[in-house]
Amino acid sequence: MIVTKIVRRAFLAGVAGIALTSVAFADKPTPIRVKSDAHAEVPQKFKDHAVRIAVVRQLNTGDVYQEWIAGVEAEAKKLGVKLTVYNADGDNAKQALMLQQAVATQPDAIVIGWGFGDSLRDGIKAAADTNIPVVTYYVSVEPSDKVITVDQGDKLMMTGILDGLKAHIGGDGAKADVIYVYVPGYQALDLRNEAWKEFLKANPGVNTVATIGVVNANTAAQTADQAKAALTSHPNVKAIVAPYDEFTKGASLAISELGLADKVKAYGMDISTADIAVMTKPHSPWAVTATTSQSNVGSVVLRVAAARIAGDLVGNTLSVPPLVITQEQLRTNKVENIEQLGAVFPDLKTPDVAKAPWMDKVK
Repeated sequence: MIVTKIVRRAFLAGVAGIALTSVAFADKPTPIRVKSDAHAEVPQKFKDHAVRIAVVRQLNTGDVYQEWIAGVEAEAKKLGVKLTVYNADGDNAKQALMLQQAVATQPDAIVIGWGFGDSLRDGIKAAADTNIPVVTYYVSVEPSDKVITVDQGDKLMMTGILDGLKAHIGGDGAKADVIYVYVPGYQALDLRNEAWKEFLKANPGVNTVATIGVVNANTAAQTADQAKAALTSHPNVKAIVAPYDEFTKGASLAISELGLADKVKAYGMDISTADIAVMTKPHSPWAVTATTSQSNVGSVVLRVAAARIAGDLVGNTLSVPPLVITQEQLRTNKVENIEQLGAVFPDLKTPDVAKAPWMDKVK
């Protein structure tokens, strides 16, 4: 498929990380790499299984977050790292408090999964003041000598699914009414929205008739309710652009329940075993997704933190490159779960990213 090849070329070349500014640092974003003189043998603290890492998560409900933390935990077990996980249940104030609590325990590093720079500013500064390295995943802060930022190639992901949308509606110059699902303020969604605005400018025939969206503990269900109302009000809609898998599941449910799957397609983001089931079931409207493996990303984030603790990294930002995957590819290859997906798309696994020589020697 054309869209897969486009993103795959970017995957092979690598992509630069992008972050929104909320916490100001002087350092420029610099891609991370393992030092040429990184430890060949296991550092003593890792050998003693005495390394402690705190994980402070803003979001923890949903397939993406479950896959991610599973990857973090699996890599921590492999490297003999002791984890303490704090779950904020989407509450920004709670996450800020938990970050301060994590700093007070003086771990060897802190990983922050999702969050807003404004609410986490004081906690990140407290960690920096006590020389605790911080690794963030989708947190709206700038990278620095104290903070390493990790994300996905969000604009590439969005461009990939929009290429699929464009082909569906008829290519250059085509006209179509679409519904867009978006909630501002989340780094990943904001980066994807930049690509959406560029797409609309380049394709003036695409008309956004409604923008919907909610992020909470019932995102998919409430998105479905909003999508049903929007589809009912706008009967000529050809597609719903829903760049987050909880959005896409809700959009797909709405389309199916209204009996519009032959007419309206959903263009989504991310993937999990549950997402695969939605995409591959008969008459599913979910046509294309762009994704990384969140379990793989979780492993990468943990390795970044471990290598930083060991003093084996230089640089301060990493963007994990994505792939575009179509419904047709999943069905043709009879993919039913994440394990089978990894076998069919081996580029979703990046076991050598941020991997120091000693990491295979931990016992």
